[in-house]
Amino acid sequence: MLPALSRLGRNRAAQGIAAAVVAFGLLMWWLFPFGSPSPSGTLDFSTGVRTGVYQRYGELLKQALASDLPDVRVGLRTSQGSQQNLQRLADGTADFTIATADSVDKFRKDNPAGGDRLRGCARLYDDYVQLVVPRDSPVHSVADLRGKRVAVGQEGSGVRLLAGRLLTAAGLDPRKDITPLPAGIDTMPGLLRGKQIDAFFWSGGLPTTAVLKLSEEYPIRLVPLADLVSALHKADRSTGYYRAATMPADAYPKAQQGVAVPTIAVANLLVTTDRANAALTEGFTRTVIDSRDRIGREVHAAQLVDLRTAIYTDPLPLHDGARDYYLSVKP
Repeated sequence: MLPALSRLGRNRAAQGIAAAVVAFGLLMWWLFPFGSPSPSGTLDFSTGVRTGVYQRYGELLKQALASDLPDVRVGLRTSQGSQQNLQRLADGTADFTIATADSVDKFRKDNPAGGDRLRGCARLYDDYVQLVVPRDSPVHSVADLRGKRVAVGQEGSGVRLLAGRLLTAAGLDPRKDITPLPAGIDTMPGLLRGKQIDAFFWSGGLPTTAVLKLSEEYPIRLVPLADLVSALHKADRSTGYYRAATMPADAYPKAQQGVAVPTIAVANLLVTTDRANAALTEGFTRTVIDSRDRIGREVHAAQLVDLRTAIYTDPLPLHDGARDYYLSVKP
């Protein structure tokens, strides 16, 4: 009996020690949590013009980041568009931005040193190219813009890049065959209403608030553009990022009057550089995907952010932190 009792005592002692070790481990985990610390610091997010989709998206994303990454302070900086956004990343004066895939490709070709440092975090939503004219305008194609006053976007914007390529694809010289005005979406509608221009190009998510508001106050029409896709693709490799798309009839109900408009679309990318901290980039990317529905209630284009396609950031390689996020949610 004594040896048995001795063995029983030893077993109970071992169990007591094990329980004490577990309890001590839990206490230490509670007092000193293991794992990587939450990202902290300050980052600058370069957006777009004040009345554009990039800016509104940035404002809503900043709110989501404040909740998900409370130790990170996010500053928003307006810009003229994709090209300026990318230049800021390359210069180190911004940490994250949004830019169209065609703009990224062009920037990398024109600025190999800075362009090689760019990294993708997510494919977001598509921009739709919009050529806006008064409803009674004689312009029914890009070729009809010959001799007209056309707002083509600000220097450094993705709109400027696209407008020039579309005009060329239609057989027009952007510098000679039209009168180009370097205006942004914040001033384009007023210029059209004031008859200071005959048309304007815009590229943005649907609907763009400034265009929607204009359509509700002034009779406008959207010119079909999809017939130029083939000509664009023949120009050079960079134009392969454009695809034919259909603008739904309810994007701008009063302008479209129940008619869908064939146009051109190009993907937007969330971009950073190889300088960005991996943990911060992982958290930033996670918030972008998780906040889709919240942001999408106000910026409808954001509803199209999709985890299944977000990983495709061509022409940019994925940032290591973004890759860590996608691996963490891989089924």
